[in-house]
Amino acid sequence: MNVVGIVCEYNPLHIGHARMIRQLRERGAGAVVCAMSGNFVQRGGAAVADKLARAEMALRCGADLVLEIPTPWAAATAETFARGGVEVLRRTGVVTDLAFGAECADVQALGAVADALEGEEYRTALRSIPEDGSTFAARRQAAVAAVLGLELAALLSQPNNILAVEYLRCLRGTDIRPVAIQRQGAGHDAGGVADGVASASYVRRLLLAGRTEEALACLPDQAAQVLRRELERGNAPADLRRCDRAILDRLRRMEEEEWARYDGGREGLYHRLYQAAREAGDLEELLERAKTKRYPMARLRRMVLAAWLELGDVPAEVPYLRLLAANGTGRGLLRQMRGAPVLTKAADVAKLGKAAAELFRQESRRSDLYALACPLVRPCGGEWRITPLLAEEK
Repeated sequence: MNVVGIVCEYNPLHIGHARMIRQLRERGAGAVVCAMSGNFVQRGGAAVADKLARAEMALRCGADLVLEIPTPWAAATAETFARGGVEVLRRTGVVTDLAFGAECADVQALGAVADALEGEEYRTALRSIPEDGSTFAARRQAAVAAVLGLELAALLSQPNNILAVEYLRCLRGTDIRPVAIQRQGAGHDAGGVADGVASASYVRRLLLAGRTEEALACLPDQAAQVLRRELERGNAPADLRRCDRAILDRLRRMEEEEWARYDGGREGLYHRLYQAAREAGDLEELLERAKTKRYPMARLRRMVLAAWLELGDVPAEVPYLRLLAANGTGRGLLRQMRGAPVLTKAADVAKLGKAAAELFRQESRRSDLYALACPLVRPCGGEWRITPLLAEEK
C-alpha cells in the first residue's frame, strides 16, 4: 500500500489543502499521514487554531493519521522545518511517498536545484557574491543561477518551491519517493480567491479582521465546522498581538549577548532587535524598527518568537512522534510503526528517555504561552491533559 506523507501547517486547512488530499487519493494513495506543526508555525507566529483542532480538520478532510512537528522545527527556517517534517514521516517507517504542493510540479527540475545546493560549485559561487545588503535568499538564488542558469534558479523565488527543494534535500538517502502537486489558486500571500482557492494567509487576515463568514467560506465544510466551533468556544483565532506586553517583558529583560543565540545567520541582526526591544511600545513597532531590506520580516518574527519561547538550539533528532489524530486506517499504521516511539499519553513521556522528557516539558511550557494568544485564556498544564482524536472510518 502506498502511504503518502504530507508536511503541513494547515493554518487553517483550506479548500486547496483538501483538494490536494483528494488528488492523492485519486492517484492511488492507500493512506495519508500528516506531519503537522504544533501551536507555533514557520513564519514566526501562533497558529490560528490549536494543533488538536487543526488535526481534526485534517482527519475530517481525508487524512488518516496526524503527527506533530514540535516547535523547535515548526517555528524555524524552511530548511529546519523541512528537516523536522521529513524526519517525523521517515521515522514512522511506513511512509512510502512524500507529497508537496509547489508552484513548479517538475520534480526533476526541483531536484536539480536541490542537488546544486549540496555541491561545492554552488558554495564557491555563493562566497563570490558580495554581501551588499541583499538578503541571503537573493544571494543564494544568484549563486544557483551561476551554476544552473537563470531559469532553474528562478524556482527559488517562490515559497512553495523553496520548501519543495528543501524536502528533496532531506529525502536524500531515504527510500521515500517525492510527489509534486501543482499548486492551484491564490498565491502564498495573495489576497482574494483564485480558482476557488484562497491562501491560508488571506484566510487568517479575514479571521483577525473579524470577517468570520468570509473566512469560513474559504474552507471545506468539514474544516469550517471545526473552526466555527473553536471560534464559538473562544479558542480561536489566536493572535500574538494579545501577547505584546508579555513578549516585550521577556525581550526587555534580555541582555544584548543573549540575543546572539537566536541570530542563526550570525550577521549582527541581534543588535537591531536588542535595541528595538528597548524602544518599541508593541510588537509591530519592534519589527518595524528592526526591519531592513536585508532581513525578511519572517526572519525577524522567528527570532522574536524564539527569544520569547526560549527555543535555543534545535535538537539533533525528534525524540518521539506525538500522536494528534487517527482514524481506523491510521491506527493500523500505528501498529506497524517501528522507527520511533509514539507518544499517545503524556504521562508516558518519562519512559521515552531524558531527551523526550525534556522536549515535552518545554513544549508544555510553550503551549501555556500559546494560550495567552487565544481569546479565552486557558489554564496552564493543558499539554498534559490533551488526548488524541481517535475516529472511526467514514
